[in-house]
Amino acid sequence: MAEAPLSPRPVGVTARRFLPPPALCGFLLLLVLLFGASYAVGTASGPVAPGMHGTGGTGGGGGDGTSGTGGDTGDMPGMRHGSGE
Repeated sequence: MAEAPLSPRPVGVTARRFLPPPALCGFLLLLVLLFGASYAVGTASGPVAPGMHGTGGTGGGGGDGTSGTGGDTGDMPGMRHGSGE
């Protein structure tokens, strides 16, 4: 029995086999462009809350339920200070 020799594949066919489909490449390019545009718009618009600063304490929240306000509500309307009601 004589076996037929296998013909070698052309180089272009082997290289195309390892490349992702063109639709996937287009989708990834679209994602990169959208994220780039989003980053550029966010950078141009500036910070969301320019006067906002960190808590300044250690631990970043304290755990006392005041959410970094130090427990002082100031003169906020509707807040009762120690009335016990």
